[in-house]
Amino acid sequence: MIRHIMNCVAGLAGVMALMGAVCLQAQQEESLTIQKWLDRTRPIPIHISGFSGEVDQTLRFDLEVMGCEIVEAEKAVYSVSGSFNGRLQGFLFGKNRQQLLGKAYQGGTPRLQAHAFADDIIERITDFKGIARTRIAFKAATSHGFEVFVADYDGHNAQQLTTDGSNASSPCWWPGHNTLFYGSTKGGFQSIYSHVLSTGYRKLITPYAGSSFSPAVSSNGRVAMILSKGGRPNLYVADADGSNLKQLTFTKDGGESCPCWSPDGQTICYVSTTKGVTALYTIPASGGTPQRLPTIGAARPTEPDWSPDGQTIVFTALGGGFQICTVPATGGTATFLCEGTDPSWAPNSRNVIFVKNQARGSRSLSLLDVYTKRVKDCALSVSNASQPSWGR
Repeated sequence: MIRHIMNCVAGLAGVMALMGAVCLQAQQEESLTIQKWLDRTRPIPIHISGFSGEVDQTLRFDLEVMGCEIVEAEKAVYSVSGSFNGRLQGFLFGKNRQQLLGKAYQGGTPRLQAHAFADDIIERITDFKGIARTRIAFKAATSHGFEVFVADYDGHNAQQLTTDGSNASSPCWWPGHNTLFYGSTKGGFQSIYSHVLSTGYRKLITPYAGSSFSPAVSSNGRVAMILSKGGRPNLYVADADGSNLKQLTFTKDGGESCPCWSPDGQTICYVSTTKGVTALYTIPASGGTPQRLPTIGAARPTEPDWSPDGQTIVFTALGGGFQICTVPATGGTATFLCEGTDPSWAPNSRNVIFVKNQARGSRSLSLLDVYTKRVKDCALSVSNASQPSWGR
């Protein structure tokens, strides 16, 4: 009897201990959930201390681009601290000094370590992956024409990819970020090439008479492009090597331009100008009837790009000046964001890189937070940059 009672007491104690552990775990998980910043429309108040020089500047730039507002300690919801002595030691704290992140970063440049820390901070706070280590491609002016360049997302470490002495245009990324597609007049005609970054290998994928331009690559590796080999510029799709070419539109009065893909690779949005009227249209990638995409309030839309989350299309409105706008992917009322052209989405579906017109007709690249409408300029070492494409 006594043994039975002792077993019952021991069993009850075990159950109570287990319940206590479960409650403690639940409290910890609840506490961590409370620490998340779920409202993407409001800047995240964050305080930074302990860093200096390039690491501090890079960290501040990255966090501001990705939705943070750097504030004094008493106004902060989150605080970042750490040190750098060849390797970066970084910490993130929430309210009541709860440590949310503690990590050491080493290898690579100080800037790269700061980028990595910024990405981890954003993912820890918002559950969205950071973009500080992504890359961009764009065209820029040289002494012999326009060439393709690649750079870090903030404009640092720009490298010239082509040296054709011609007019390169509309670079876009292949999935995996090791290959670019772009247009070039290096062969005399405007044609489309693929270019492997690691080896320099290039391949002509549009060996046709007439012009070929505006390549766009889908998530499953197909290429949409505009060809005028039949006379008028129409929309085509093909495999990555140019094979299995299929014509999707047959516009005779006007023409098409600027295709982009839905993230699932099933639909293409593009610009069509017919009888002087410019509008956005969508069409199944397998072929079908084009459907006009309403952009209410934004006249003459062009240069669309479909957000990676599939929800929104960003574009340039030409009516009344050059304005960056968004519209739901199903169409609707346009939202005006800022002045500019050539928008391209970041992988996080929050930021857009675009072209800002400068004094005396020059152009530069800037980064836009779609939710807060804040703009940060890229630190490019090249001039007259345009047509950016954000690697996803």
